[in-house]
Amino acid sequence: MTETIANERTETAEATYERLAGRFRPVFERIAQGALDRELNRILPFEQVAWLNAAGFGKLRVPVEHGGDGVSFEHFFRLLIELAAADSSVAHLYRSHFAFVETVGLEGEEFARRWYPRIVAGEIFGNAATEKAGNALGTTNTKLVRDGGRWLLNGEKYYTTGSIFAEWIAVMASTEGVEGRQYAVVNTKQAGVEIVDDWDGFGQQLTGTGTTYFRDAVVEPADVIERKPSSTHEPAFFQLVLLAVLAGIGNAALADAKILVRNRKRTFNTGTGELFRNDPLILQLVGQLSAKAFAAESVVLTAARELDAAADKSLPLDDVQRYVRGEAAVEKAQIVVPELVLEATGQLFDVTGASATSRGKALDRHWRNARTVATHNPTVFKARTIGDYEVNGTTPEGLHSIGDAPAKS
Repeated sequence: MTETIANERTETAEATYERLAGRFRPVFERIAQGALDRELNRILPFEQVAWLNAAGFGKLRVPVEHGGDGVSFEHFFRLLIELAAADSSVAHLYRSHFAFVETVGLEGEEFARRWYPRIVAGEIFGNAATEKAGNALGTTNTKLVRDGGRWLLNGEKYYTTGSIFAEWIAVMASTEGVEGRQYAVVNTKQAGVEIVDDWDGFGQQLTGTGTTYFRDAVVEPADVIERKPSSTHEPAFFQLVLLAVLAGIGNAALADAKILVRNRKRTFNTGTGELFRNDPLILQLVGQLSAKAFAAESVVLTAARELDAAADKSLPLDDVQRYVRGEAAVEKAQIVVPELVLEATGQLFDVTGASATSRGKALDRHWRNARTVATHNPTVFKARTIGDYEVNGTTPEGLHSIGDAPAKS
């Protein structure tokens, strides 16, 4: 009797996740219902982002004591995979927001008291770090200039994913006379900020990725953060979001494959003559696709558990060990997850006939989206980094800057 009562009082990790996911799955289902139409007609998901914000999606990683859910990395990324399966663009556009939430947790109590309440209230954050060209690696042409008791920001950024949906943007900038780079947290509603939806990539077209212009945009002194190459979990977290999006795309491709095979009436004389749903070769292909999607998700969640372990203060790890544990796990995941998902999204077309290439079905969006996400942080560099770590013990370096390579002497 005592053991039974104790078990009733102790919620398993799976039960905790199911309770969390149960809050959001109705919203995810609504998002999925319009995903194809938005893809075909290039409709940015402003309404869908509003649904998620109203449901408290943006505060998942805010600590409970600050009004958030305080969910683990594993449960956060598992939920993000579910959202990405519904609409990969919607999951992707939140990448910068959740990265900023992690930044808030590392910047100290005063900074947390400033920003956590806004996040809990449903405000979200975009990102403006990268410039198209002209900035040397490790520098930026976007500048902060002192104007009395405040700062003015001027510059042009590209790949500003999510910013068109956001109330705030974390902008990578430099300041004359100040070493290194800074993050300027900028309100998007002011006249000095212009966000343009001019992303022309063939995938992830609805993420609001495009150009943002800053023309004397006002930044309060408290909203300027000194940024250096991170030795925390931030780079790994930022990249694992992309891998979770990829895993969600793999699951979406599997879902479409199952529908196509179940509903197909036509067949080929070169096959068994059976309906596709009964043809052993077609079922084998679906099984292979399913295994690849499962493997991709499993790798992502294993890396997420490594981030949880690295953040566990009860484990006897120093700061370097914590950083390496998370960073190495995510970099290993980056080497295998894109390949698995790209194979799965390509295999989707092998389970049916030429009708699958109809533009109206837009089944190619899964491969296009996966291919686009997979380009963000080249896998070949990660493979080299992990090889160097395994053989020589070299500490992996997380991605923190993109720019023009230095000229050779």
